[in-house]
Amino acid sequence: MAVKRLVFIRPGETDWNRLGRWQGWVNIPLNELGERQARALANFIRHIGMSALYTSDLKRALKTAECLAEQLNFAPIPDERLRERNIGLWQGLTRDEMQAWYSDEYAQMLAQVNEYRVPSGESRKDVLVRMRTALDDILAKEQGETIGILSHTTAIKSLLGAIIPGYDPLDVNLDNTSVTTIRVKDGGWELVAVDDVIHLEGLERRASHELEAKQ
Repeated sequence: MAVKRLVFIRPGETDWNRLGRWQGWVNIPLNELGERQARALANFIRHIGMSALYTSDLKRALKTAECLAEQLNFAPIPDERLRERNIGLWQGLTRDEMQAWYSDEYAQMLAQVNEYRVPSGESRKDVLVRMRTALDDILAKEQGETIGILSHTTAIKSLLGAIIPGYDPLDVNLDNTSVTTIRVKDGGWELVAVDDVIHLEGLERRASHELEAKQ
C-alpha cells in the first residue's frame, strides 16, 4: 500500500450548524465564517505534501474543498459515498424538536446507536459500509503517501471507530474544518491527531458540532 497517511477534514460552518439543525444530505452552503475557516485551513495544509483530496459531493464540503484546492493546486475528487449520514425525516430539525416530535424513535436511536435507521434515512452501520468501500477504492488507486478525505462528522467518526483500535467515536467531537490524521503502523492504522484546529487561532470559533456523538 503506497498511502501512509490519511488526513480527514470536516467542512466549514453553515448557518444550520450555528442553529443546531441536523443537516444530513440537505445542501446547506457555508456561511461567511465557514468560508474564512476553509481559507485558514488551506494555508495550514498546503505544506503537508497531500497528493490528492477526495470530498463529499454536498455543497458545504465542495465549497470547503474548492477553498483548499486554491492552495493545493489540484482539483478535488467528489465522491457521494463520503456524504454525511442521511437522516431522512429529521433533516432540518434540532435535537429538542426531534425529542419532542419523534420521542419514541429518538429513544430507539439512543438505545441502538449503530443499528438504528432514521425514518427514510440511514443507520451508522449504513454509513460505515459506504465509507469503508470508498476508502478501499481510494487506497487501491492512490500512489501518493498523504491523501486528504473531506467528509462529515458521523461519516468520519464511524470509519475511524472501525479501523482504529480503541477509538470510541462517541467520545470525540469534531469542529468545523478540524483535521484528524491517521498513519499506517504495523499493517494497521494509528491515530496521530484528532480534531486539530490550530489553524483557527485568531479566528472566531463556534461550538457548532453537527449532530455530534448521537447522530
